[in-house]
Amino acid sequence: MGRHVMLVGRRWWLGCLGRLVVSDVLWDRFLPPDHQEIILESVSPVKYKSKKELFFKLSSPLFIDHGLKAFFIDKATGKKCYKLSARKLYIAWSANPLFWCWKPVIESRFAEVVELRMTSWLEIEGKIDNRILSPNTMYRAYLIFKVAHHCAYGLDVVPCEVLVEVGEFCSRGTVTLSHNACVKRSLERVCGENKVEEGSRSKFEDNVARVGLERKDGWLEIELGEFYNQGMCEKEVKMSLREINGVHLKGGLVVESLEIRPT
Repeated sequence: MGRHVMLVGRRWWLGCLGRLVVSDVLWDRFLPPDHQEIILESVSPVKYKSKKELFFKLSSPLFIDHGLKAFFIDKATGKKCYKLSARKLYIAWSANPLFWCWKPVIESRFAEVVELRMTSWLEIEGKIDNRILSPNTMYRAYLIFKVAHHCAYGLDVVPCEVLVEVGEFCSRGTVTLSHNACVKRSLERVCGENKVEEGSRSKFEDNVARVGLERKDGWLEIELGEFYNQGMCEKEVKMSLREINGVHLKGGLVVESLEIRPT
């Protein structure tokens, strides 16, 4: 009798193990091929019992590169996404405390964000290697920010140029940031026409205003542009927002990160 129970128990355990193996094989297909290398870069240990559990863990930001970048998986597509913290960006004059102020805020999981005190030259640029992104995927880049309404000024006087460049491809547009506290849900107002250039070919898109909605995490986002990542050869993706032609002062922009995610 005891031996029979042991055999039944062993068969049940082997059955569970088999189902777990099959489940892991299936869920492994939704994970990026280099997920183990990415996990090794994490600033904190990643513990999981199954590939399914790992998938959902990686659907939330995993902080890498000494906490200056975050990686996560898009749940709908399984594609790779990245966030570059403000410290990982080039921001003109950000090292000068007269113009920018670095500080921690509870709304961000990054150690610091940067707030614009005063400048007439606004230039923000981020770069990422296309090889760490998912191949054969259309991506969009976003600036994640807030507007400090109690001290914001001059942000919507002159439009900003937004740009995404990958090799010979260039996605270009103009946006206007609004710091009007009366705007519902602290939306940004965007105006202008968007232009996409690829080699010598250009096309103008419809004059549809991009509207930056408030995100679930409480920040705002503005689209800088989109690009298709073939992933076949090494190319640097450059993403930027600039307003360098005006002579007026502006302030009150709080920059958290740049986010790259699939469309």
